[in-house]
Amino acid sequence: MSTRRQFFKTAALGTVGAALAMSCTNGQTSNNIAIPYINRLGKGAKMKLRFFPYELKLRHVFTVATYSRTTTPDVQVEIEYDGVVGYGEASMPPYLGQTVEGVTAFLQKVDLEQFPDPTKIDDILTYVDSLDEGQPAAKAAIDIALHDLVGKLLGAPWFRIWGLDADKAPSTTFTIGIDTADVVREKTKECADQFNILKVKLGRENDKEMIETIREVTDLPIAVDVNQGWTDKHQALDMILWLKEKGIVMVEQPMPKEQLDDIAWVTQQSPLPIFADESIQRLRDIKKIEGAFTGINIKLMKCTGMREAWKMLNYGRAIGMKVMVGCMTETSCAVSAAAQLSPAVDFADLDGNLLIANDRFDGMKVVDGKMVLPERPGIGVVKIEDLEQ
Repeated sequence: MSTRRQFFKTAALGTVGAALAMSCTNGQTSNNIAIPYINRLGKGAKMKLRFFPYELKLRHVFTVATYSRTTTPDVQVEIEYDGVVGYGEASMPPYLGQTVEGVTAFLQKVDLEQFPDPTKIDDILTYVDSLDEGQPAAKAAIDIALHDLVGKLLGAPWFRIWGLDADKAPSTTFTIGIDTADVVREKTKECADQFNILKVKLGRENDKEMIETIREVTDLPIAVDVNQGWTDKHQALDMILWLKEKGIVMVEQPMPKEQLDDIAWVTQQSPLPIFADESIQRLRDIKKIEGAFTGINIKLMKCTGMREAWKMLNYGRAIGMKVMVGCMTETSCAVSAAAQLSPAVDFADLDGNLLIANDRFDGMKVVDGKMVLPERPGIGVVKIEDLEQ
């Protein structure tokens, strides 16, 4: 095992161990969960994996530079251990190239019963990762459910296990997709007084019209996501200079990931920070794009989940990059999992649950534009049907 890998493994296990120790000594709720858990380790309890497809229905047609859609395929996952259930999900927007059939086929191969101790997160997820070179969303679903389960067993939310201050969670952007001026104007009016920063999809011929239409309604800061939509570096830089004058604060993935040298040239000239999205997926990809971008956008569905996201965040910080945490269209399950990282990032784009009409969970909230993390253990979610009982 390499020195770097051994470091990450030791750090991960040390974090869980420290959290377990704290949960055994602080507070009645933690004791009620953690001490019985310690006592029953090795006494026959096994993890059980369950999953089922669940199509996400979007509130509005969602359009980016390369496609439009009204639904997102999704698979919901549960891991149960001695009566405690952790929740996860795999969301599959088209550009990921994953399918419900592929995700369920992967999940059917996963044998969690071989692991008697759920807190051995690193060992378990290393095994899961080894089953297939791809399937990041399926791996993320297991990762999220396992983190939720372990957090519940420890009696603490993950932001606290990681040593983060929930009060430092930033405002989240709210996304406005590419559309006609009338629709964009109406969408902006609906959300402008609820958020502190907007995110606008660009990358088509009406980019300036999109921004100018929004500026008719609000002067809120704007982050833009081009989704690889610009192909000429000079035109891209001209557009960024224009955007700076319009109050834009950051630009995400301005050009195709294959044009890394052009992106690096744009980043060097740009007055705005340039974040990588499609250009990175996992920890190993950050080194490849170092120097070409100002920052990275971490998404659980691309990087295989919370374990990898935490490593990416810390590595990005260590080499001087800015960090953003984002999401797909997801339920509050995956969004709340990603929100556990948010007190440590520069930008957050965690509105995926707000874009769907059939959320299954209650979790992270947005109050006056700012994210509020629940104090519930694990990833902080509960099924809506359980709240209503």
